[in-house]
Amino acid sequence: MKKLTVIFVFAILMLSTMACAKESKSNSKWGTNLENAIKIASAQNKSILVDFTGSDWCIWCHRLDNEVFSTKEFSDWADKNLVLVKLDFPRNIKQSKETKLYNRNLARKYEIKGFPTILVLDSKGKLLEKTGYLPGGPLKYIESLKRIIKK
Repeated sequence: MKKLTVIFVFAILMLSTMACAKESKSNSKWGTNLENAIKIASAQNKSILVDFTGSDWCIWCHRLDNEVFSTKEFSDWADKNLVLVKLDFPRNIKQSKETKLYNRNLARKYEIKGFPTILVLDSKGKLLEKTGYLPGGPLKYIESLKRIIKK
């Protein structure tokens, strides 16, 4: 019985360590305020990536997060080149009325029709391109972003 308990505790510790490692895989910091992101981007001469997502229900949003945004390759590149903003439209996660209104107003402004929608903005907040999920993983996604930013 003691051996079984030790194995069980060890398994729990391993699973929690793996979960933490997956969570911390992405070093990039996502903000939730576009105006703050524009100030930071302008000061650091970076572009802005805005992710309109449905974090708790959107399958393609999950794919984009898992295949691109949560990878080390994307995180390393984004830390050097982007200011990241995530505007969430969850169905089952509670948000303040202010957050819902703020996100909804930006969705109207940028005519967001579906999720995920990704905006790439220059350092002053000017829209460069609207995109979304792209298959092919982080390197292909980064190449696409580089192309958009160089325009």
